[in-house]
Amino acid sequence: MKTLTSAAIGLSVAFAGVARGGHPIPAGRCPTEAARITDAQRGAPPVIQLAILLDTSNSMDGLIEQARSQLWKVVNELSGARRFGRPAELSVALYEYGNNRIAAGQGYVRQVLPFTTDLDRLSERLFALTTLGGEEYCGTAIQAALDQLQWSPSPADLKVVFIAGNEPFSQGPVDYRRACARARSKGIVVNTVHCGPRHDGERRGWRDGAAMAYGLFSAIDQDRPVEHVAAPQDQEIARLGVELNETYLPFGTRGQTGQTRQEAQDDNAAKSGAGSATHRAVTKANRLYSNAAWDLVDAVGQSAVDLQDLKAADLPAEMQGLSVAQRKTLIEAMAKERGRIQERINELNRDRSEYVAQVRRAKIGADDSLDAVMTGALRRQAACSGIELQ
Repeated sequence: MKTLTSAAIGLSVAFAGVARGGHPIPAGRCPTEAARITDAQRGAPPVIQLAILLDTSNSMDGLIEQARSQLWKVVNELSGARRFGRPAELSVALYEYGNNRIAAGQGYVRQVLPFTTDLDRLSERLFALTTLGGEEYCGTAIQAALDQLQWSPSPADLKVVFIAGNEPFSQGPVDYRRACARARSKGIVVNTVHCGPRHDGERRGWRDGAAMAYGLFSAIDQDRPVEHVAAPQDQEIARLGVELNETYLPFGTRGQTGQTRQEAQDDNAAKSGAGSATHRAVTKANRLYSNAAWDLVDAVGQSAVDLQDLKAADLPAEMQGLSVAQRKTLIEAMAKERGRIQERINELNRDRSEYVAQVRRAKIGADDSLDAVMTGALRRQAACSGIELQ
């Protein structure tokens, strides 16, 4: 594994000539200085904070669809993130802006979800978004994310904003240059994604906004269907993802809600873009998908609850008549079965990844979908914090 120093030294190479036309960070520049990362911070689990700001005005239905269908691909790219062998912790926040359903007094900006590790809840909120014409104020949206979210104070953590839309970046009462300069001063990278021709995004300030906060500028066609490479393993992976649900034991006041949400997001993925159910199943087989707030297997595994302290009424019906020892045995059996299914999903996904790589090598042309520009930027910006995405 690279050390933090070697990762920082390689930045001028990593950011120069960014794939898919991203705007390069000046050679050797990072939103945080590697030298300021202390030994204590190096020893702490790396943190990735990701704020997604989506334009939900009338013309952005395609953008919302891409975000819904490609969420799990982005999460899977981050599942192997590590620094000095320690796995990263991921939290994601979601904002919408430019929608007439949001009050003008709020600058047509709404926090949909603060930083959360609950990926099913994030998916639920994404699928609840609807578009309606409004005023798209990028500077206001960035400022709201800076002011309202609980950003990590540590310079060792990766703090990233992605803002996507299609109107001039300069619209609204908040000067985007001031907002982006504030982000830069807090060690927060702002990446801009213009939905439309690249030259229009450059002319409308989207490239400049990214450069102000050491971010990357990209352009996508939000209405173009996202290409999915169908693989022989897809059907089995998706089936196993649903089978995993049988290993969850809902408990407490959040149990039924959490289980219902999980099943609903499986359905949403199945109805979304091609391959979404496959990518969601892979997410459910990795460490970032945790439901300790409502599932006993995760809660016990993470020492979030003590079985002896739980009331019978808070347990699933099949556990209420069991002794503490019997409850523990059942949970261990469920954990073992979950691990078996997850291991099989990951085996199939490794084969799938090799197959997809072979297919893509035979094709010409860049992938400029939302997930591609996001993961491309994250891979490069993680190096600033000494984080490797495997």
